[in-house]
Amino acid sequence: MKKTALLALCAVAPLALAAQAAAADVAPADAPIATAEAPVTASEVVVQAQIAYRNRTEETAPVLEYGLDYFQRFEPLSAGDALKRVPSVAFLSDVLESDGVRLRGLDPAYTQILINGEKVPGAGSGSGAFGAGADGSFFVDRIPAELIERIEIVRSASANRSGDAVAGAINIVLRDAYALDGGFVRAGAMMFDDKRIRETIGGVWGGQVGPGRLLIGANLQGRRNPKQKTSLRYDEPGADINNSEVQTDTRNGTDYSVNASYQVPVAGGELSLAGFFVRTDRTQDEDSIEYADDVRTNAKIETINNNDVQIDQDSWSLTGKYKRDMLGGRTSVKLGYAGFKGREDEFEDEIEYLRDAIPFPDGDRITRDKSRRNIDDTEFSAKIEHERDLSFGAELEFGLQYEKKERDTLFTEVERNRYSLPSANPPAFKPYQTIDGGDTGFEQTRLDPYIMLSGKSGALKWEAGLRYETTDVSIEARKEGDSYDADYQFLLPSASVRYNLTDADQIYAATARTVRRPSFEYLSPATLVEEFGDNDFFGVPTLKPETAWGADVGYERRLGRSGVAGVNVFYRKVSDLLELYNTGPKTGETDVFVYSVRNTGEGKVWGVEFDLSTPLTFVGLENTGVFLNYSWLDSDIDDEFGSRKFNSQSDYVLNVGFIQDLPTWGASFGATYRKQGEAYSRVVGEEVTTTYGGDLEIFVEKRIGKDITVRLTGSNLLDASKKETFNKFTTIEDQNDRNFDEYELEREQAGPVFQLIARMAF
Repeated sequence: MKKTALLALCAVAPLALAAQAAAADVAPADAPIATAEAPVTASEVVVQAQIAYRNRTEETAPVLEYGLDYFQRFEPLSAGDALKRVPSVAFLSDVLESDGVRLRGLDPAYTQILINGEKVPGAGSGSGAFGAGADGSFFVDRIPAELIERIEIVRSASANRSGDAVAGAINIVLRDAYALDGGFVRAGAMMFDDKRIRETIGGVWGGQVGPGRLLIGANLQGRRNPKQKTSLRYDEPGADINNSEVQTDTRNGTDYSVNASYQVPVAGGELSLAGFFVRTDRTQDEDSIEYADDVRTNAKIETINNNDVQIDQDSWSLTGKYKRDMLGGRTSVKLGYAGFKGREDEFEDEIEYLRDAIPFPDGDRITRDKSRRNIDDTEFSAKIEHERDLSFGAELEFGLQYEKKERDTLFTEVERNRYSLPSANPPAFKPYQTIDGGDTGFEQTRLDPYIMLSGKSGALKWEAGLRYETTDVSIEARKEGDSYDADYQFLLPSASVRYNLTDADQIYAATARTVRRPSFEYLSPATLVEEFGDNDFFGVPTLKPETAWGADVGYERRLGRSGVAGVNVFYRKVSDLLELYNTGPKTGETDVFVYSVRNTGEGKVWGVEFDLSTPLTFVGLENTGVFLNYSWLDSDIDDEFGSRKFNSQSDYVLNVGFIQDLPTWGASFGATYRKQGEAYSRVVGEEVTTTYGGDLEIFVEKRIGKDITVRLTGSNLLDASKKETFNKFTTIEDQNDRNFDEYELEREQAGPVFQLIARMAF
């Protein structure tokens, strides 16, 4: 607690310091905001003329906005890498991985991911258009950073957005046809801790084509993540070690992406067409050796395991939008079609030793497993919206949003192939067989009308709205011949106000009701083998959605003409919580459990978020920019054992950094440091505490003329590690009495990554 308080004081101190000197150089509250309708030249994108800070928005609802130039100097590979630097975003991924966003430290399923203000195609019920986890969360590491124009953190819901955003929403705005004049190419290489080098190459062009504007881009990104893991296992804390495991885990692959946008005047309005395609080709190679005790010699080898997963994913989206003045206001119609195809082939080969008196290299038994997952996901969406001005100075907006999602899954596996060694003629693999509940069809139809009023009067801006969401879900388990149906209806009110105290200071407040629907995997009756470590998982078709009431209250101050600082306090009360639980040991295996999911009462979430980005002009350092955000996070849930936080919610998230521009030399350099707090998770049978080391990144860049920039970046310079402590039990009684089944310490570590990237405008 003392450490948290100290960090909070460190976060607030720069705001007080900057406020003293910033008043003399304050931009007016109604200062114009840059829009996408004024395209920048390619040279401006490649050669950044000045340090970029958090953008100022005029949204009534609390929104933080960051342009790509805020992140670009540290050369993020993906949207996930970029999001590491914004307030309240945590990850519970492997080291060097940024996939499932945990906004405000909550499970990724609580965060709504938007692309260009729309729900992510394919997300919300299983794997999204870029891949997802078992809870329906969206994996942002599938989005190449080169596609992004800006990122918005939407802290509270509005009626014109989908209501599945309990923790908030992240809107990833891609470059459109008005984003760029001219083009640029990008090429470079990355060197990893194992001395392997991967390539990156891409290009973007935008300009006038016929009566409209076109933007087209392509990107090839090599990906690699070599890690080392060590596990130590005991009967209980303080006991002698039972066994140890050393493991290498290497993720290697290539991401390909293409995006295009065309905007053209048509019949008095504007037609916008956009599309993107992303292909992921990735291999996960895990090799491990278990030793008796902690003596790592051949004579002490217990098992040698080789586990490989081949991941192939194709994602695409096509959208068309037409907007024009009509019917006394402004009307827009939008159609969208998206698809996701994914296939994962997993192979595991394990040789056991020490089952008899014959040690290594003569193994006693070999076990071989194979499994395959195929997912085919399509989604059609349509939206019609109308805005009109009212006589008393307000604006009325109403609309109807439709979504039809269909998904087919086929999960198959080969029955375990076991035989003793030595064997001159090992048995052949049997054919793939569909697992129980593994051949399923999922269909979801949503029809969501909404209405919203907004207005401005002097220093006050406000909005209030109602959204009514209807959801029809059907699941067909084809192998068993079973089907399941569910219907949900929710009325979701929302309201926000923003008041300018002065030209520099404003306060705001927002409240909204939101919802979290059960994901496809949570509803599917399929039993997924070893879905959580060695433990199985099965879904429940009768689950209810969660609902939440929330509030955000904050203060924001403009610092000079570029800087901004703010503090936000949030609270959520969640009902019908969806949580994993342990149903008991797997049949025939006392140390392997079967997990499921259930609705478990209520929970509360709260926290304080501070952010600052400003030049140090007030102390004569106009070419120095500093960045700081700190979020203190907390929550409360009651389970079988009493009170705890939401599972795996980090205590805090801290980002701090600076950029120093050297105009005379045409160069810049900077550094950023990130740290997130301890996260604790508890279910029946297992308690996990996760901690991460700090992550330091630096960059040095040289601008060559008006069209070329060369940038060297280094990330993970502190060799960040992930440490997990596992307390494992057999029964609730044992867990209460602290009678351990096993106590395990696991450490995962990765080394630095260096990038050398060059961009040239044309």
